[in-house]
Amino acid sequence: MIHPLSDVQSKNIGENTKIWQFCVVLPNAIIGENCNICSHCFIENDVKIGNNVTIKCGVQVWDGITIEDDVFIGANVSFTNDKYPRSKQYPSTFAKTLIKKGASIGAGAVILPGIIIGERATIAAGAVVTKDVGDDCTIIPQITLRGGGVINNPLFATLSNIKIKSKNPKNSYQAINNRVNNHGKAM
Repeated sequence: MIHPLSDVQSKNIGENTKIWQFCVVLPNAIIGENCNICSHCFIENDVKIGNNVTIKCGVQVWDGITIEDDVFIGANVSFTNDKYPRSKQYPSTFAKTLIKKGASIGAGAVILPGIIIGERATIAAGAVVTKDVGDDCTIIPQITLRGGGVINNPLFATLSNIKIKSKNPKNSYQAINNRVNNHGKAM
C-alpha cells in the first residue's frame, strides 16, 4: 500500500510494504517486503532496506545507508552520511552506514556516518552513536551510576561483560550466565 499523499518514485518496493502519507522515496531506493514506512519519511537513492523493517515517523534515510532485515527504527532517528558537511559542497561518495539484522534504534537517536550497528543491537532513545556497535550490544546515553555522577559517553555493554562496582557492596552488579545479579542474588 502506497498512500496517495506520498511521492514514491522507486519501482523497487517489495510486496506488502506500506508507505504512509507525506513520504518521499527517490527512484533508485530499494525497499523489501512487509516493511512499514510511517509518515513524513524521506528515503534517498543509494539506500537499501531489507524485509520486515519498520521505520517510524520523521526519519530521513540518506545515500549510503543499508538497513538489513527485521530492523526497527524509532521516530525522528537522525542518520548522517557526510562527516564534514559544508553548504554547496557535495562529496563524490558518502560514508557507508550498515544497520544489521534485528537491530533496534530508539526514537531520536543520532547515527553518525560510516557506522556499523551489529545484529540484534539496541540503541536507546536519544543516544548519539559515534563508533561501531557490536552484535547484541546495548547503547544507553547518559547513564547515572551513582548519586548524580553522569557518564558523558554512552555505556557499551552486553549481558556477558557488565560489571558495575560501588563503594557500597549492596549496589554492585554483575552479569553471570546472562543474568544480572546484585551482589550474588539474581534480579
